[in-house]
Amino acid sequence: MFLTISSFIFFTALVGLITWFLTRKDDHESSEGYFLAGRSLTGGYIAGSLMLTNLSTEQLVGLNGGAYGQGLSVMAWEVVSAISLVVMALFFLPRYLKSGIATVPQFLEDRFGESTRTITSLIFIVAYVVILLPIILFSGSRGLIGILGLQDMFGLDDPQIIYWGMVWLIGIIGSVYAIFGGLRTVAVSDTINGFGLLVGGLLIVVFGLYAVNSAGPIAAWTEMTAAHPEKFNSLGSSDSGLPFWNLFSGVFLITLFYWSTNQQIIQRTLGAKSLKEGQKGVLFAGALKVLAPILVVVPGLIAFHLYSEKGLIADDSHDDAYGLLVRNVLPLPLTGFFAAVMVGAILSSFNSALNSTATLFSLGVYKHILHPKASDERVIWSGKVFAAIVAIASMVIAPMLVGQNSIFDYLQEMNSIYFIPILAIVIVGLLTKRVPGFAANIALAVGLITLSIFFLVLVPQAKQAAAEHAEIEEEISAALESQEEIIAVPATIDEVKEYSALFKFHFIGTVFLSLIGLMLVIGKISPRETTYEQKDSGDVDLTPWVYAKPFGILIVVCVVLLYLWFADFSVLFS
Repeated sequence: MFLTISSFIFFTALVGLITWFLTRKDDHESSEGYFLAGRSLTGGYIAGSLMLTNLSTEQLVGLNGGAYGQGLSVMAWEVVSAISLVVMALFFLPRYLKSGIATVPQFLEDRFGESTRTITSLIFIVAYVVILLPIILFSGSRGLIGILGLQDMFGLDDPQIIYWGMVWLIGIIGSVYAIFGGLRTVAVSDTINGFGLLVGGLLIVVFGLYAVNSAGPIAAWTEMTAAHPEKFNSLGSSDSGLPFWNLFSGVFLITLFYWSTNQQIIQRTLGAKSLKEGQKGVLFAGALKVLAPILVVVPGLIAFHLYSEKGLIADDSHDDAYGLLVRNVLPLPLTGFFAAVMVGAILSSFNSALNSTATLFSLGVYKHILHPKASDERVIWSGKVFAAIVAIASMVIAPMLVGQNSIFDYLQEMNSIYFIPILAIVIVGLLTKRVPGFAANIALAVGLITLSIFFLVLVPQAKQAAAEHAEIEEEISAALESQEEIIAVPATIDEVKEYSALFKFHFIGTVFLSLIGLMLVIGKISPRETTYEQKDSGDVDLTPWVYAKPFGILIVVCVVLLYLWFADFSVLFS
């Protein structure tokens, strides 16, 4: 254990030292230098930062837990993201860089007006504080507790104490990066940690496959696919948590917002040195997303093969699968290294979200509303103070998430509440010229209210009803086995899950289209007085990467081929 802890501290400190050395001369005094890295980020840093901001423990723990329960079909969250990144590179990014914006709400002000900017800034800030940051801290703590076996190490029956300790440790370290370093410090540390995560993640897969079959990875893969063919179908059946047809509605919309409109993610693309470098970074990240299932899905499948029949993973704790696998298959000397890599991934997501929250507050609230004449020094100071307050709030909220069965599903549901309305108004803003600002504000209000009622009221009620019905069904089956055929039961738990999964994502798609339709109708009835024309700020060289379109097409083709390779079409008609 001493070796594990020592290597963990060493690698964590090494990343911090390298990051400080590479960024010690950066401009941290101006708004552009602090919030946009002085518009100096090249393709490599953008790709690395995008990947590690996204690829954190909510993916490693959550998606591998999803793969343990549902199989290969959960890879959709990764590979569909590759297509969304292509759309970001070719459609959204050129328009963002042309406006020279630092935040998405800035673009919305230019297109729809000041009130729309204020509303969206506040939505982002509240969502990051209440949803995103606490989930990053909680899922990160859960993963580290599982990998290091901290609960057994300290002999504690109550996990709450360990969760509180890990959450505050990660939160404090992440806050130092975000508050004192700025965007370039975040991007550089992301890139360094990203390399470590790639190496560590691949080691987990290799050692895991050898644990399945000592003859090697190919023999292990053959053994797993033969033993559990239903787990290796890229197409989710109608009774799975992610039915295939939902990829074309809710799943694509959620990933499209995440990669093209989510401030936490796109801020590093807004700091691109040029459109060419920005497109390189985004498309390189898209290519990596096609390969991401190797890290965030395959370990879950390995864990299912190794542990499903041993009762080591409870039915409501699939998210524990990844930590158990790492602890069992990784050689002890490497455990500390991988824990350090995991901390880097957690810190990346946390400090990126915290940096974006500070940016939104400083530029969208403090300078835009409270003190329009504030100097750069005061603006940066306000961001640092606000980031510190937000960090403390998120560290208090995070341990309260103990008890969530699937942290990844919970994240997607909560994100959908604000993802969909903001994506709708951004797309209408980019594709139309006469839709007025009040139409966007109405769409935001309608979308937020509708999706909040659905995910905060109706979905929990449905889950509770399903759980209660499952208990009743078990009692009936146990007491009256011989009379099962005459007992009338309205629906099984699987049927409830099937309906919920299908309806949830299609409902998201329906709300999205309805909001766009609402704005277009308002724009037709009461258009804005003048036609909107986007102006070139001149802040960024807008010469595109000559290989952007061919590379984007190649990524889409690879996604389609990947699905076809693992597809069993029979589940679509069963």
